[in-house]
Amino acid sequence: MERTLFDHEHQQFRQAFRKFAEREIVPHHAKWETDGVVPKELWRKAGEAGFLCMEVPTEYGGAGVNDFRYSAVLIEELVRADATGAAFSLHTDIILPYILQYANDEQKKRWLPGMVSGEIITAIAMSEPNTGSDLQGIRTTAVKEDEHYVVNGQKTFISNGLLNDMVIVVAKTDVDAGHEGISLLVVERGMKGYESGRKLEKIGQHAQDTAELFFSDVRVPKANLLGTEGQGFYHLMQQLPQERLTIAVGAVAACERILQMTVDYCKERTAFGRSIGKFQNTRFKLAEMKTETHIARVFVDHCIEAINQDELSVEEAAMAKWWTTELQKRVVDQCLQFFGGYGYMTEYPISKAYLDTRVQTIYGGTTEIMKEIIGRGMGF
Repeated sequence: MERTLFDHEHQQFRQAFRKFAEREIVPHHAKWETDGVVPKELWRKAGEAGFLCMEVPTEYGGAGVNDFRYSAVLIEELVRADATGAAFSLHTDIILPYILQYANDEQKKRWLPGMVSGEIITAIAMSEPNTGSDLQGIRTTAVKEDEHYVVNGQKTFISNGLLNDMVIVVAKTDVDAGHEGISLLVVERGMKGYESGRKLEKIGQHAQDTAELFFSDVRVPKANLLGTEGQGFYHLMQQLPQERLTIAVGAVAACERILQMTVDYCKERTAFGRSIGKFQNTRFKLAEMKTETHIARVFVDHCIEAINQDELSVEEAAMAKWWTTELQKRVVDQCLQFFGGYGYMTEYPISKAYLDTRVQTIYGGTTEIMKEIIGRGMGF
């Protein structure tokens, strides 16, 4: 079944970004995997080409295009290029909505132009060493002092942890108020007491810089409060559905890419005098994966249409995230099996896909949390 989600303009955008990726990302990505980070220059090139923060209004230097389908195209093309290092989607689809939704005019003028141009690289800091999904358990504090908040604490597993120029920090402005004491503060590179820690060594997605962040008596101006004090938890909950859809879009694209890679291999690889695709077990397994991937594709495309109409529910986003990422794990595991010993060799793309996939069911909310969200939505 042919996808009907995209218009001619989206296909033109796809071709433009595909050429950009083939020129600016693919030839260098192996080195970035070794380095553990992509160069800032890549972000500036992406911004100059118009591939960052397309939704930003023209008055702040953006294209003013409020259409998640462009984001979906970019995510799919990064998967196609096997480019896990450039966290453009984190910047555009996860961080940007907080600025658009909660920043005041002065803050937008200060941050949005740089986000569009790639001069300002962003991150968001939620997780801490002792808290993951339980945001109410965070220990990072922000205490008012004159015209500042004094921030103390530590964050971990932060994507763009090394590259970021500004980070949205989830902190407690009232330690006794539970989830109503959580606020969002924007900490900027160069503020005294704010430091990136070591680059964390991961089993996959090596080119995407992930680090610890440390805040020691960081004086953050009150002008950097994002949204309403004490409403940070609610601000986060309102934006998480798009983050989870973003992950789901990448998961389905990865399933499609991995499956096609495996089909091609099964046609070429021979055993007992014939291609391994001729064996019934192989065909049945491939048929199962193709069917499930197609079902996932239809549902995720439906979710993309829903978010464009501001109708994507929290429960639907959770369904999309947990189902597609768990499917991605099953697909890559079964496909690696068809590659046999070669699948265990790092020079084969399937092995990299296997390692890159594992985090998908963890970040953005674990599978277990997604099921809890869905269950609560059923009235339990």
